[in-house]
Amino acid sequence: MSFHRFYETWFDELRRLVQQLRQAPVPPATEEQRSLLRQLVGKAVAHYAEYYRSKAAAARGDVLAFFAAPWTTTLERSLHWIGGWRPTTAFHLVYTESSIMFESHVVDILQGHHTGDLGDLSPGQFRRVSELQIETVQLENDITDQLCDWQDEATDIVGIKCAGVEVKMEKLSAILEKADDLRLRTIKSLVELLTLQQAAEFLVAAADLQFGIRAWGVHQDRRRRP
Repeated sequence: MSFHRFYETWFDELRRLVQQLRQAPVPPATEEQRSLLRQLVGKAVAHYAEYYRSKAAAARGDVLAFFAAPWTTTLERSLHWIGGWRPTTAFHLVYTESSIMFESHVVDILQGHHTGDLGDLSPGQFRRVSELQIETVQLENDITDQLCDWQDEATDIVGIKCAGVEVKMEKLSAILEKADDLRLRTIKSLVELLTLQQAAEFLVAAADLQFGIRAWGVHQDRRRRP
C-alpha cells in the first residue's frame, strides 16, 4: 500500500476514534465508564504512534515525498514544520481550550465546584504544561538548526556521486524522524499529565483542529483549480 493510501485509511480511522471519544460519558461516573474512556484514549495515542512508525519506514525509501506531502492540501503544507505540525501547537491548543472551558464554567469554578475538564486545570498541571512547553521549544529549535545545517550544505548535492546523495537523504530522513518523534512525545506527555477526561478532550480538540484545517484546505484547493 502506498503511503498516500495508508494516510487516507489512517485518517478515516482517526475520525472513527474521535467519534467514539465524543460519545463516551464525561466525566466518567463508573469504573466501567472510566475503563472505556481509558481504552479509547489509549487507542487514539496508539493510532498516532502507528502513523509515525509507518511514516518513518516509508521516509527511509523516499524522504523528499514527505516534504512535498502530496496527500495533504496546500493549506496544510503551508503550516508544516519539517514535514508535519509544529509540536508547540499542542500547548497553544491546551491553553485555548482551557480558557474557553474556564469562561463557560467560571461561576461554578469560582464557587469551588470542580468541572474536571480542561477549564479546571490545577496550578500543578499549568506549571508542568509550561515546563514541558519550554523543553519542547528548545528541542524544536535544535532540530530546526539541524535542518538549517543540512540546507546550508545543499549545494554539495550538485555534482556529487549517487552514494553521496544517498548519504544526504539519510541525514534528512533522520531529521524528519527526530521531528516526528518530538510530535509523538508531545502528545504522549500531555496525555500523561492530564486527567483521563482532560486527555480525551485534548485529543478530540487536536483532531478537530486537524479536520478543520484539512476541510478548509480541500475547499481552497478546489477553488484554485480552473
